[in-house]
Amino acid sequence: MSDEKQSDDTSQAEIVNSEKDEQKDNSDRGKTDKVKIDILLKATGDAPIMKKKKWAVDAEKPIGWIMEFVKKYLKLEPEERLFLYVNQTFAPSPDQLIKNLYECFGTDGKLVLHYCKSQAWG
Repeated sequence: MSDEKQSDDTSQAEIVNSEKDEQKDNSDRGKTDKVKIDILLKATGDAPIMKKKKWAVDAEKPIGWIMEFVKKYLKLEPEERLFLYVNQTFAPSPDQLIKNLYECFGTDGKLVLHYCKSQAWG
């Protein structure tokens, strides 16, 4: 009977260990699944030029987040407007995800966004 009990304890310990390993694998996967997309930001018109033009951004971020980031980076006043354009053609809506734009309009492994303080295209 003690052999059966010991075997049960061993199998329970194995189950607990495998659950811990599985949880660890899942948490590691969550960290590595963050996909970054290279974004090239180009100034247009009267917009100040950024010193760093290429940024790696989380694919799940909306374009509105990029707009706010650029406004902060350029130290624009809250009332100043900023326009973002994809490939000099259209202004995406602020809730559009970066990964969607990249899949449709990305070239050479990056998404090119033009920014300006006054409406330029579209």
